[in-house]
Amino acid sequence: MTAITPRESFIAALEHQTPMPGSRVPHWELEFFLTMEAFGKVHPQHRDFRQWQQMSVRERELQIQDVAGLYLAVAARYEHAGIYIKGPRGWDEPAQRRLFEVIREQSGMQYLLLVGGDSTYGLPGGADMTGFVMQFADEPEKMKQQAQDGVMLMLERAERIQRWGTVDGFVLTSDYCFNRGPFFPPEMFAEFVTPYLAQLIGGYREAGFYTIKHTDGNIMPILDQLIACRPHALHSLDPQGGVDIAEVKRLTGDKICLIGNVNCALMQTGSESEVVASARYAIEYGMPGGGYIFSTSNCIYSGMDLVRYELIHKIWSEKSKY
Repeated sequence: MTAITPRESFIAALEHQTPMPGSRVPHWELEFFLTMEAFGKVHPQHRDFRQWQQMSVRERELQIQDVAGLYLAVAARYEHAGIYIKGPRGWDEPAQRRLFEVIREQSGMQYLLLVGGDSTYGLPGGADMTGFVMQFADEPEKMKQQAQDGVMLMLERAERIQRWGTVDGFVLTSDYCFNRGPFFPPEMFAEFVTPYLAQLIGGYREAGFYTIKHTDGNIMPILDQLIACRPHALHSLDPQGGVDIAEVKRLTGDKICLIGNVNCALMQTGSESEVVASARYAIEYGMPGGGYIFSTSNCIYSGMDLVRYELIHKIWSEKSKY
C-alpha cells in the first residue's frame, strides 16, 4: 500500500472518502500558540511587526523564513495534516503571499495550507453588543447590504489568492454561538447570516477551494442551516456548548466532515483521566466511516499546559488507526 501524505489524508476526510485500511484519522489544530514552551520561539501572532514597513527587503525575507519554519516545526512535531496560516499582524498581502510560497518551497505538498476568509456576522464584543443589535432592528436592509458587500470583498480576495497557487482552502472563523445557543435566534440567523455564508462558501467551492466553518458554542439550533451552506467541514463541535460528536455524526452522516470535540476546558482544568476520556470519545464516535479530523474544541491556546496537549496527541497516535 502506498503511503499517503498528511495533506492527502486531510483531503480524504474533507471529501468523506472511505478510509484506507491502516490509515489514521488526520490530526489538525486551528491554532497552536505554545510555541515558546515547545520550541523556545514567540508565536507569529504575538510578535510586534510595527516596524515592518521600515525593514529592508533582506530583513523581511529573514522574518518570513523564520515564521515559515516555525509553522512547519509545529506541523512536523505534532503530525498535523494541515496548517492554518494567518501570518503576523501588520504584514501586508505580498508578505502573506511570500509566507505561503516559502512554506510550499520547504514542505512541498506535504500539508493542506489554509487561510482565513470569513465576512459573516459573528458575536459582537461586549461593549458593542447593544449598538450592534439595534442596527438589525433599525436598519435591516443596510445590514444585509453590508453582509453582501463583505461577501463580494472576500470573493475578490479569493481570486487574488487563487493566483498564488499555494493555498488549498479557507477557514471561516466568525463565531456564532454562546454555550447556551446562537447569538441570533435561528429565524434571524436565516435572514442575516445563512444566505451570505452560503454565497461565500459557494464562491470558494467554485474557485476550487476547500472550506472549514469554525464556530464555538452550542450550534445545535442552527446545525441544519450550517450544513445547508455546504462547507466541507465543521469545526469545533464544542462540548462546553453541549455539542456531542456522536449526535452530530448521527444527524449529519456523510454530509460533512467533522473536526474537533476534544474538550479544551478539561485540558486546562480537568483531571488527566477526564482529558483521556474526552480524546477517546471524540475518536470513537468521530472516526467510523471517515469524515473526521481529530482536534480540540477550540485551539491550543496560551495558558494551556503543553503536557495536556501532548497527552491527547499520544491518545490519537494510539487509537486513530483504521
